[in-house]
Amino acid sequence: MRSILFLPLLLTLNLPAWSSPSEDSPTVVSNDRGLVSQIGSQMSVVKDKASDHAAGMVEQAMGLLGVPYRRGGNSENTGFDCSGFVRHLYEKSVGQILPRRAVDQARATEVIERDELKPGDLVFFNTMRRAFSHVGIYVGDGKFIHAPRAGKAVNIDDMRSAYWQKRFNGARRVPMNSDNANP
Repeated sequence: MRSILFLPLLLTLNLPAWSSPSEDSPTVVSNDRGLVSQIGSQMSVVKDKASDHAAGMVEQAMGLLGVPYRRGGNSENTGFDCSGFVRHLYEKSVGQILPRRAVDQARATEVIERDELKPGDLVFFNTMRRAFSHVGIYVGDGKFIHAPRAGKAVNIDDMRSAYWQKRFNGARRVPMNSDNANP
């Protein structure tokens, strides 16, 4: 319920654009509501193209924008790391329990091509000089939501930026009603 109430509020705020998760990545700051408006308009696309589960998950994820990063975190009250964020959302929205670490989440899910991405799918990146060291949830239109790094909070980034393109490791789909996604 919190996420449903939060989305209209999110769309009316004049928020800055989101920053990438490392010191060497570009930081874009803007007082333009463009990104927030785009994501809001994507919600109707999500509901048209994705299952009810994926749309619900994306709405819940949007309700967690601004929750601080916390290494090892898996709670909206205390903060998330990237894999804790993904695990929390899958458990809360569809009752699916994923492994705790990003690399294990990649192993427990089905490989898909980048052009097959749908809202709710997982996107993986090499941000720590090892494959599958970072994970987020695809929300549509080339964007994903994630818990980036210490000092930051859950936010939305564009996978098409040079930073994320360079580090993209692959996309995965969580099989619903499957035993591969157990912890």
